[in-house]
Amino acid sequence: MTSFVPIRGLHHFAYRCRDAEETRHFYEDLLGLPLTHLVRAENIPSTGEYCPYVHLFFEMTDGSNVAFFDLGDNQAADPSPNTPRWANHLALRVDSVQAVEDARARLLAAGVEVLGPVDHEGFVQSIYFFDPNGVRLELTTTVASDEEMAGYRASARAQCDAWTREKAARLAAAR
Repeated sequence: MTSFVPIRGLHHFAYRCRDAEETRHFYEDLLGLPLTHLVRAENIPSTGEYCPYVHLFFEMTDGSNVAFFDLGDNQAADPSPNTPRWANHLALRVDSVQAVEDARARLLAAGVEVLGPVDHEGFVQSIYFFDPNGVRLELTTTVASDEEMAGYRASARAQCDAWTREKAARLAAAR
């Protein structure tokens, strides 16, 4: 079997937003991600269905984007009823622990509620907060050494396999 085409990185991750300007203000003015592209259309290119929208792209320093759809109805996406609010989130990488602390101070000064910093067992240090649309964001920096990271990579598949076995046993026992 031939390998899949190389995936080079993230182009964008898209969410629904309540209001384009509210979202622009948060991501561009507060988080410093420039609005670099906007698509305005009446029909969805992939399906052809009628749905007037704007699609906003906010660029990160690596060229990837976080994007939003304003569908013109002042509605944010509803949270999933079977998923805790902390589970679905967008984690954005910053350069250092100091950058995490600086971001926390700026967010707090802007009236944004922030959780953390949280040390994730020596792997990363993070803060968490919500955007105006209810999207949970994480700003994080790696604090593990290169050697620790190599160890994480070496053991990740075995840990996933163990979780899968344990989960199957737990679900079978619950039947």
